[in-house]
Amino acid sequence: MMGQQLESTEGNSTMKAALDKRQFGPWALVTGASSGIGKEFARQIAAAGINVVLVARREALLVEVGRIISKDFDVEQRVLAIDLSSSMLALDFRPNNRIEVAKAKVKQFIARRTSDRIGIVAFAGEALTQVPLTTDYPVVMQAVSNLQAGQLEDGTAIGNAIATAANRLRDAPGKSRVLILLTDGVNNRGSIEPLVAAKAAEAYGIKIYGIGVGSVGMAPVPVGRNAAGGLRYEYQPVEIDENLLSNIARMTGGRYFRARDAAALQNIYAFIDQMERAPVHSTTVVRYRELYRWPLTLGLLALFAELAIVAWKAPLP
Repeated sequence: MMGQQLESTEGNSTMKAALDKRQFGPWALVTGASSGIGKEFARQIAAAGINVVLVARREALLVEVGRIISKDFDVEQRVLAIDLSSSMLALDFRPNNRIEVAKAKVKQFIARRTSDRIGIVAFAGEALTQVPLTTDYPVVMQAVSNLQAGQLEDGTAIGNAIATAANRLRDAPGKSRVLILLTDGVNNRGSIEPLVAAKAAEAYGIKIYGIGVGSVGMAPVPVGRNAAGGLRYEYQPVEIDENLLSNIARMTGGRYFRARDAAALQNIYAFIDQMERAPVHSTTVVRYRELYRWPLTLGLLALFAELAIVAWKAPLP
């Protein structure tokens, strides 16, 4: 009798296991495995899989896939005022005269521009705008190339040159407004006093850099034409009103420079270029791609593999 009951109980257990296997497949073998070790191992594998998911997502691996750099800066406004009086034809800036050397150095200065707005004012006994403020550098270059002594009434009207340039700069946007004034003489023409014009420029926040061009002592200066129609030169004292130019620069927060030769003039323009660089503010935006999916996928594959091994090794009913 007891043997029959034991046999019946074992038969019921076998039938139940078979039904569980038919209903739930191998997962039933994991959760219903007769081995306690198998159950515990399955629980550990499941917990490890969950940890992989959480850790991989929280500590996401990142890789840079793109970088965007934007720059925000003040556009510099610069007017170059160039003396075209007859004395600019003096031959003390070998291998050429003052005006041709000045034009060459000015064009080198313009060639280094990338975003500045540049204007050109020519002056002698009067002052005229040749090019308003613009970023069209080829136009500015051509205007400088076309400058010639004798285009304007002879003389040196420094005050008018400052006033004309200031009129171009006063409404220009941005904080950097600069006038670079190049001359080789003494103010002797014009209706506006240089210091009065400089005071007005200072009120508009315009900084003036003065450049006096000319050697020291005597220089061959054109005084007329010879029988062949060419220029006739005589040695005359080099006279530059350095006190006036220094005061103008000091009033407006600029500086005065003396260029005694072509090399000095080039260095002066390069120095001004470095001094008047507007601050640049850059913003970097970096795009990343998350790589946590790769370790997560590997972890899940490992989990499924372990579950399959446990199911395969589980004792058959």
